[in-house]
Amino acid sequence: MATTTSLAQSCNIHRTTVKRLLETLRTDGYVRKGEKEGQYYLTFAVRGLSEGFVDDDWVEKIALPLMRAAIPDLLWPCDLGTLEGGFMVVRESTHRFSLLSQHRGKIGEKLPLFFTAMGRAYLSACSTAEREGLLTLLAQRADDVGVMARDTGTVEQLIAETRSRGYAINDGDWDREDAFAAIAVPVTCGRQLLGGVNLVFPKASVSVADIENRYFPRLKRLAQRIGKDIQPWMSNRE
Repeated sequence: MATTTSLAQSCNIHRTTVKRLLETLRTDGYVRKGEKEGQYYLTFAVRGLSEGFVDDDWVEKIALPLMRAAIPDLLWPCDLGTLEGGFMVVRESTHRFSLLSQHRGKIGEKLPLFFTAMGRAYLSACSTAEREGLLTLLAQRADDVGVMARDTGTVEQLIAETRSRGYAINDGDWDREDAFAAIAVPVTCGRQLLGGVNLVFPKASVSVADIENRYFPRLKRLAQRIGKDIQPWMSNRE
């Protein structure tokens, strides 16, 4: 908890400016007003920002070589993403290497949590506290993402189905890419959730049997290998 006066003094900023900044943060869902005039508290949405931050070095040094090596095994292109501001952001991709890719320039693309396989995989694997923070953050939006974030029953059902299946799936559910489907699994290092990795293909080009018997096990092995190889690398950096 902090007050506009204490923050203004600590930051050496005029109180009116602090008030304006806090109101902007309140609108975005990062803070809420306290019981007394001028008091503000952080919300769980802040966790959605901090817990999703990762050092990009592991993406280039660990994940990318493993993703490229998996191309003959997976056939279809895959993306690796991490959380940023309530969306999964593609950090690395094999689209530029895969002969089956129908996309280019995927790195940096923002994937909504509710409508993409990677977003659903992350949402189903994150902690309750982080998930509550993400829903609080996204519920402030006026678009389809905000509508979904406020529909807690549908979100809970989506998470339950994903966990029961063992992997997340998107069968053209994202309007922007409605001609394509994807499956995804989370990437973890020990107990730390780092992001997610997906496999992208045109709708109806891969059967459910092939997904479950071939592609999901191979994608899961890739995610596990990334997490395993990151662990000693991260330890050496501490």
